[in-house]
Order: sequence, then C-alpha cells, then structure tokens
Amino acid sequence: MKQEQADVPSLRELEQAAEAEAREFARVRLQQRLQEIADQHGEIFPPERSAAGASAHAPHATAPRRRRH
Repeated sequence: MKQEQADVPSLRELEQAAEAEAREFARVRLQQRLQEIADQHGEIFPPERSAAGASAHAPHATAPRRRRH
C-alpha cells in the first residue's frame, strides 16, 4: 500500500506540471502568432542581432554638455 501512494504525485506537483505545460503552450502560441504577423509585414522574427552587439545610446540632443577647457 505504501508503494502505491509513493507513485502518486501530490496535488502540488500536478498543479506545477499543468502550469509549466500551460506556460510552454502559451509561449509557443505567442511565438507562432508573432511569426505570422512578421510574415505578413515581411519582417524577421526574432529580429537578427547586429554584429556589433549592444552599444550605448548617444546622449540626447538636449542633454547638458560638459565644456572642455
């Protein structure tokens, strides 16, 4: 009898598994939908990264500038 009870997952384990499956399903569905939209507009999804990678943004045009002496 003890052996049979050990094989049965707890309610918490079942809920966690169901939530993980739901998140994966939603992620895949979202990715498919975004791809459909990108295909309609002729864009690439996911966007390709540039070879340079992330870079700092240029300072805003109205940002205060330091004077060089």
